[in-house]
Amino acid sequence: MSTDRYQSPLSERYASREMQFLFSPDMKFRTWRRLWIALAETEKELGLGITQEQIDEMKAHQEDINYEVAREREKLVRHDVMSHVYAYGVQCPKAKPIIHLGATSCYVGDNTDIIIMTEALRLVKKKLVNVIAQLSKFAEKYKDLPTLAFTHFQPAQPTTVGKRATLWAQEFLMDLEDLDYVLSTMKLLGSKGTTGTQASFLELFDGDQEKVDQIDPMIAQKMGFSACVPVSGQTYSRKTDTRVLNVLAGIAASAHKMSNDIRLLQHLKEVEEPFEKNQIGSSAMAYKRNPMRSERIASLARYVLCDALNPAVTSSCQWFERTLDDSANKRLSVPEGFLAVDGILDLCLNVTDGLKVYPKVIEKHLMAELPFMATENIMMDAVKAGGDRQELHEKIRTLSMEAGRRVKEEGADNNLLELIAADPSFGMTLEELKKSMDPSRYVGRSGRQVEAFLERTVGPVLEENKELLGVKAEINV
Repeated sequence: MSTDRYQSPLSERYASREMQFLFSPDMKFRTWRRLWIALAETEKELGLGITQEQIDEMKAHQEDINYEVAREREKLVRHDVMSHVYAYGVQCPKAKPIIHLGATSCYVGDNTDIIIMTEALRLVKKKLVNVIAQLSKFAEKYKDLPTLAFTHFQPAQPTTVGKRATLWAQEFLMDLEDLDYVLSTMKLLGSKGTTGTQASFLELFDGDQEKVDQIDPMIAQKMGFSACVPVSGQTYSRKTDTRVLNVLAGIAASAHKMSNDIRLLQHLKEVEEPFEKNQIGSSAMAYKRNPMRSERIASLARYVLCDALNPAVTSSCQWFERTLDDSANKRLSVPEGFLAVDGILDLCLNVTDGLKVYPKVIEKHLMAELPFMATENIMMDAVKAGGDRQELHEKIRTLSMEAGRRVKEEGADNNLLELIAADPSFGMTLEELKKSMDPSRYVGRSGRQVEAFLERTVGPVLEENKELLGVKAEINV
C-alpha cells in the first residue's frame, strides 16, 4: 500500500470490492474494447469490408489491455481514447485500420458510462432488497412489543418496535421503486457521431439510410440493452446522471433517517447496533459503546446528498451538442456517489442484521410515561361510572401538571395514578388504575399494521426479487 499519496476512504475503508471493480480501469477499458468489437461486428454485418479475421483478432485481446503502451501514447497525444485505440491496434495489427471506424470518443466513453452505471444500480438494488428483507424480519419479530413513540422527540402515544421498523422499510421501498424505474429507462448512447447526426456512418454506407438506422439497435442488442437513445448531441443527455444520482440520494436520505433513529434509541439504551467483543468505543472512556456504524451511515449519507447536486449542475451547463466541462466532474461525482452508497448499504445490512433490543429498558421508559397517556381511558371509565366529563378533564389536567412537576423538579417517580386514586371524583382504587396500565391497550393497530404491511407490500417485492436475497456485509473498520 502506498503511504505517500492520498488514498480515497471510499475505496480503502467503505466500498465493497465488487462496487470498486465496476469503476475500475479494467472494467472501463475492457468495456471500451467490447464496444469496439460490437461496432466492428455491426459494420461487417451491414456490409462494410471488415473480415472475421480482424474481429477474431480484436476478441483475442479484449481482456489483456496493454496499459503501459496506452499511457506512453497519451503523454504524446493528450487524448485517452485515441491512446487506447493506438494500444489496441498495436496488439491487433490486422484490425488496426478498422478499430473505432466512424465513431467519436463518446461512442466508447458514454456507452461505457451507461453500462457501468447500469451494473452499479443492479448491485445497489441487490443490497437494498436485502436491507428491506432484514428490516421485515426485525419488524415481524417485534411487531407486538410496545414502545414509547415520539413526536417532536417528546413522549407520545405508544407504538411497537416492529411498527417503527416498518417506517424505515417503507422509505427504502420507495427508493427501490425509483431505482427500478430508472433502471428500466437506461439506454445506450449508441453510435451517433460527433454532433449526433450519424453523418460519418451515412458516408461509410454511401447514403444508405436504412443501414444506418440499424446500427444503434444492433449495437444495443450486442451489449445487452433494449435500445439506444433516439436522439442525442455528441453525448447522452447528462440528465441521465442526474436521475441516477437522485436515486442514490434517496437511498442515502432513507439510511440517514434510520441511522438517526437508531442513534437516539441507543442513547436511550432501548436499541443498540452491533458491538463486537473487542471493539473500543472511546479512547478515553472505556465504558462507552458508541453507535459508530450508524454515525458512519449518517456521515456518508450527507456526502451523497451533497454530491447529487453535481450532476444536476453539470446537466444544466451543457452547451449545445457538447462541452467538456462535464468530464472531470463526472469522473468524481458518479463513481463516488455509488461507492458511498455501497458503503452505506453494507453498513445498513450489518446494523439491521444485528440490532439488539432491550425490552426491559423499553418497558421502564414506557411505564414512566404511560399514566399520562392512559388518562383518556381512565376518564372514560369514570364517566361510565357516573362522573362529569368536563369536571374530570379539568381534574386530570391539574393532577397531570402536578405529577409532571414532581418528576421534573424533584426527580421523583410519576405518581399520577396515586393522585387520581386519592381523588374521590374518579371513584377508582389504585389497584383498579394499575390494571389499566397494560401497554398493549395503547398501541392501536400497530401489530396488525405490521402484519398487513409485510404481507401485502413487502412480501410481493421480496418474492419478485428472491434471487437477490442472501447478501451479508463485511465491515472493514
